[in-house]
Amino acid sequence: MLFQIKEALDRIATPLYNLQGRRPWSPGYYTAKKDTICAAIDEGLLMKDSKLPSGYGSRIDERSIEYPWLFAQLPAKPGKVLDAGSALNHGFLIERAPLNNAELTIMTLAPEKRCFWDRSISYVFGDLRHTMFRDASFDVVVSVSTIEHIGLDNTMLYTSDATKKENDADGYLSAINEFKRILKPGGFCLITVPYGKHEVQGWYQVFNERMITQLISTFQPVEHSVDYFGYGMDGWFSTVAENVANAEFFDYNKERHYAQDFAAAARSVACIRLIA
Repeated sequence: MLFQIKEALDRIATPLYNLQGRRPWSPGYYTAKKDTICAAIDEGLLMKDSKLPSGYGSRIDERSIEYPWLFAQLPAKPGKVLDAGSALNHGFLIERAPLNNAELTIMTLAPEKRCFWDRSISYVFGDLRHTMFRDASFDVVVSVSTIEHIGLDNTMLYTSDATKKENDADGYLSAINEFKRILKPGGFCLITVPYGKHEVQGWYQVFNERMITQLISTFQPVEHSVDYFGYGMDGWFSTVAENVANAEFFDYNKERHYAQDFAAAARSVACIRLIA
């Protein structure tokens, strides 16, 4: 009920959000972001050969790219799906096809305030580098903007467990090995990460070309592809790696003054499709 009230209040704030220049993370932002994502998924915006319209996702963070891309990659019958990181733990996502046809397990470090156990979703808590799943357990493993936090200081936002205050920038590679182990042969691993100028900022890091190459090499897929997206004054656009190699992340937790492009977080993302 509390979340429904918060969502209703945010929707009421939408006119004010628009009048005040659509500032990221201000009241009304969640509604604008959600509406953008839902429309993009329903329209199949990032299906093969589709193009992003000018202005798409302006002043909205990278979820406006990651979620539509993910839904475009999911098979019609996803089967057993692991959400590695709990990025899919939202009603507006789990109710949409084809995810609503999946046998979904969500794994993250610690319990969250909202869950959907009444929709037969399983929740598991623990370290993605060392899961309790058997070999070849899943048809699909999804990890949306999660592995950039693995091995770093997760006490800042995600857990109070002091053992999760780490400084291992290569920790994500152990999770990649684990994703490969728990995937069935021929299964899909769908990963998104912030991309651009490499930096480690305590609770996250931005991936660069070397790290993407290392990730793929660690997984050893039978087939893979990487889609790159950048953010600018006119919103999000499809691009190639070299054009966004120096993209810089805007961390709202540290930088309270927006740049001219009003980036809400990442200015580039890499969306990686791996087949086991």
